[in-house]
Amino acid sequence: MVLWFIGLSGSGKTTLSTLLFDQLKPKIPNLVRLDGDVLRDVFNNDVDHTLEGRYKNAHRLSHLSKMLSDQNIHVIAAVLSIFPEWQKWNRDHIPDYAQIYMKVSQNVLYRRDTKNLYKPARNKEIQNVVGVDIPFPEPIDSDLVLDNSQDRTDFQEMITPILEMNSIKRMLKCT
Repeated sequence: MVLWFIGLSGSGKTTLSTLLFDQLKPKIPNLVRLDGDVLRDVFNNDVDHTLEGRYKNAHRLSHLSKMLSDQNIHVIAAVLSIFPEWQKWNRDHIPDYAQIYMKVSQNVLYRRDTKNLYKPARNKEIQNVVGVDIPFPEPIDSDLVLDNSQDRTDFQEMITPILEMNSIKRMLKCT
């Protein structure tokens, strides 16, 4: 199973995927968590944040997720995932793929600006920021959409609907 978290920077992908991983890992030892930013570091930051660099990183994440899944290693991935064609590739090539969209309004993301990306990008101090000068095509076929526009410290209420997904239930039955 591959559980693919999609959302803009600051939407809560990493926070929620980490909490979910920490909750599931004791029950599912063959579970790994992938994060787009961390994988950039793993590959020595050899791709930039242009559309071309992002496309190459998307290719890596999708193929790595498939490779792990093919070896019965379950994956929780937290990625921007701005290419609908890679989301489709995942669905077509990864058995038991599920997609979760972390939906947050632009205004909330600009206010949060957890990585200090949006303000400099809006002031034209930096480029290649998804949601500012690179469009974010909202995913249209997610298995679950979670609105994370509220500021919160407790994410458990957001984990509950994920645990109710059929793919998670199947994975837990196999352990």
